[in-house]
Amino acid sequence: MNNSNKNQAPAPFLKPLGGYRKLRVYRVTEIICDLTYHFAHTYLGKGDRTVDQMVQAARSGKQNIAEGSKAATTSRETEIKLTNVAKASMEELLVDYEDYLRQHGLAQWKAGHPRYEAMREYARSEKIAAEYTTLMGRLGDEELANLCITLINQATYMLRKLIEKQQQQFLEEGGVREQMTKARLAYRSQQKE
Repeated sequence: MNNSNKNQAPAPFLKPLGGYRKLRVYRVTEIICDLTYHFAHTYLGKGDRTVDQMVQAARSGKQNIAEGSKAATTSRETEIKLTNVAKASMEELLVDYEDYLRQHGLAQWKAGHPRYEAMREYARSEKIAAEYTTLMGRLGDEELANLCITLINQATYMLRKLIEKQQQQFLEEGGVREQMTKARLAYRSQQKE
């Protein structure tokens, strides 16, 4: 029996996770959150319940990415659920912006609209992160709503891809209980050597 193995510290089984700030989707939802706060308080009437609903949906999208990422250390299931909640919140917010445009007789910029492609490219660029705070005061309600719709569509696409990746990681690595069992068995095996 080798005593040096017995005295060796067991390998940690919980992987430090939670790097959500590095995720592009998190940064995009942060922009959406800020733009939505401005939009709701600028273009919706004081006392309109939609103000709180839109602000909360935007906040929920961003916050659930962060919470899910942090929860991943001990629960892949919670990570996937919260990422899906973030996606659902973004989809709810999308409908609010579409409703606003429709109810105010404003155009939703879709394929074929002269400003659609330029808006999509701008929303994908790195420039938006540096410039969006200055845009808030310069864009009208139709422009701002369409920018948010474009960003929301991009965020929901990225969230779908993130959920697929999280599911694949779960299949490959298992959940925390499986990791704990593997670590415990490895530790026992090490102690017997």
